[in-house]
Amino acid sequence: MRLQDAVPKKGSRKRRRRIGRGIAAGQGASGGFGMRGQKSRSGRGTRPGFEGGQLPLYRRIPKLKHFTLINRRQYTTINVRKLASLPANTEVTLASLMEAGLVTADKGPLKILGDGELHVPLQVKAAGFTASASKKIESAGGSCVVLDSSK
Repeated sequence: MRLQDAVPKKGSRKRRRRIGRGIAAGQGASGGFGMRGQKSRSGRGTRPGFEGGQLPLYRRIPKLKHFTLINRRQYTTINVRKLASLPANTEVTLASLMEAGLVTADKGPLKILGDGELHVPLQVKAAGFTASASKKIESAGGSCVVLDSSK
């Protein structure tokens, strides 16, 4: 078999419709597009997804539940409960927590969550604190310093 032998089967290819070439062609005058209106004009009718001015489906769907943010800010989180095992007056940062083995992976800036109790004063430096976490750290005699979270 040669390249010139590869031809379509007889009758499998139809010629294209030639619109607006007179009544003898079968698609003259309005050319099968009706009389007036948006879909009878030259050029494309409307773009794909256009719903006549109504908010289209591709813009409505992300407003529904279970659609994640595209560039969601990722934090390395730890609860106050885990900080209670540290000695008093320790400076707590992401690096010191990884060194102590309380945090195993650096997934982004450090954020302190408020689950658990704390009775040891600590100097905590993190990108974010929940309201309950900062309240518990300060009531234990420690301090909360918010760092710049742009990493």
